[in-house]
Amino acid sequence: MVNDLQKMEEEKSVLRWGGLAGILGGILFILVFVIVIAFVGPDPAEPKGLVMRFPDVRAARTVENSLYLVVLILWVTHFLALYRALRGTSLAPTLFGSVLGILGLVVLAAGALPHVAFVPISDLYHAPAATPEDQATLVLLWQAIQGIFDALLVVGLLLLPIGLIALGVAMLGAPAFGMGLGGVCVVLGVGGGVAAFALLVDPRSPIAVVGVLALIVFHLILGWKVYSLSRAPYGVLKIWERSGALTWI
Repeated sequence: MVNDLQKMEEEKSVLRWGGLAGILGGILFILVFVIVIAFVGPDPAEPKGLVMRFPDVRAARTVENSLYLVVLILWVTHFLALYRALRGTSLAPTLFGSVLGILGLVVLAAGALPHVAFVPISDLYHAPAATPEDQATLVLLWQAIQGIFDALLVVGLLLLPIGLIALGVAMLGAPAFGMGLGGVCVVLGVGGGVAAFALLVDPRSPIAVVGVLALIVFHLILGWKVYSLSRAPYGVLKIWERSGALTWI
């Protein structure tokens, strides 16, 4: 009996920290938007303007990108907790959804710190010895690097909605989540997927915000749900050791 209670407490710990990670990640992502709106503002229309004003927004960009990376790390933890909560009832969609979700986050994390690449370019551009020809070349280099980061963003935003849809399908058959949450996740995944496919046509389209908002809502809602499962009394939440499933009794 003591061993069973210990295992149950360990399972609850996974759900507790995973759920909190999802919620905190969503809140921090909202803070990222606030920083961009308040301290960065809209990008200049011409690429040259991006390089010219970078020293003025360098500090804000550094904070923004650092928080963004923290968000992605927290959401990896949340996906792992979702896998643990769902794998017993719907293993295939849970496994596929979790792997695709984490893979999407890894791709986004690879492009989470663009300021690291842009700082030396900006320093060279604003150096006193820089000629107009040098500056023109640096602007082109800036655009090329920005294209790489845009490609990583598009790939990540394409993979994540597929993962959300798969996890939503898994929730449809999980008593602890139910048809309602499963349906919401599928809808969020479809909406994010449509936005991501639109980015294939125009990678700089503002519709990317739709996919990002879908991710924030997903992690806030499911983060709270996973956390609430960890607070269920021992007589309400039962852990089946053979199947690894969580179910209400």
